[in-house]
Amino acid sequence: QVQLVESGGGLVQAGGSLRLSCAASGSIFRIDVMAWYRQAPGKQRELVASCTSGGTTNYADSVKGRFTISRDNARNTVYLQMNSLKPEDTAVYYCNAHLAEYSYSSYYHLWGQGTQVTVSA
Repeated sequence: QVQLVESGGGLVQAGGSLRLSCAASGSIFRIDVMAWYRQAPGKQRELVASCTSGGTTNYADSVKGRFTISRDNARNTVYLQMNSLKPEDTAVYYCNAHLAEYSYSSYYHLWGQGTQVTVSA
């Protein structure tokens, strides 16, 4: 069974930094896109950043210049380095992977369990 395990959330003061990690484990043939989403209370889940297997990245306008997404393809792991954090970055952050378990199987989206990031003013 494939699963995503996230770590690195926590409480930080405004202006501080956190690094999130998400590791995929299980039977995996290929992961083409890994991404981070977040959901604040009362708001819809939104894309924060994504990274293809080739290293192409995409960021939400609200985090450009502050957050950096990176991948270790050999370890099926994605990271999110978050700097200059703001109170409005407070949310549950979810890892997402678009993957196939076997060469002959279809790709699907898998979600992690989420990790809380709280930024105090």
